Amino acid sequence: MKKNEVNALLVKIQEGDNQAFENLYEQTSQGVYAFIYSYMKNSMDCEDVLQMVYMKIKNNIHQYREESNGLAWILQIAKNTALNELRGKKAYQRVQEEVKLNYSEKPKSSYEQKSIMEIIKKSCSEEEQKIIILHVIWNYRHKDIAKELNIPIGTVTSKYKRAIAKVKIVWKEETK
Repeated sequence: MKKNEVNALLVKIQEGDNQAFENLYEQTSQGVYAFIYSYMKNSMDCEDVLQMVYMKIKNNIHQYREESNGLAWILQIAKNTALNELRGKKAYQRVQEEVKLNYSEKPKSSYEQKSIMEIIKKSCSEEEQKIIILHVIWNYRHKDIAKELNIPIGTVTSKYKRAIAKVKIVWKEETK
């Protein structure tokens, strides 16, 4: 979805248009999910955070400025929400360790197929995951990614190329 389309939907949402909010969710939720996944690392937590993100968008729409980049605003909300959840999870895990409770995730069965996001997670660093998601899913240019992540454009370009090469290798191994 193009930046100007997102901006137009956000302005309509500010005006109270609920259909615009539904359209925004339908058109951006997959990309936001992928972005959140690079932080949360599992689909259940990611889905919870995704719902929180859209509730925050709806509840804080009055803070959106029309002249700003709507996609960047949404992704900043997603990033902050994911980081807050991770902080909460870490505190909870410390409490679990103190009382010696050991919960573990159910192991995945061998026949489960890997999604492309799982392959990206497996083969790339956190920063490489973000670069791939911003470029492939959100159609950010490398210079925009550099600005968003506060790193040089050359670094973005080289990390993107290396990350894609890693993903291709793992993808070929996983799909044999």
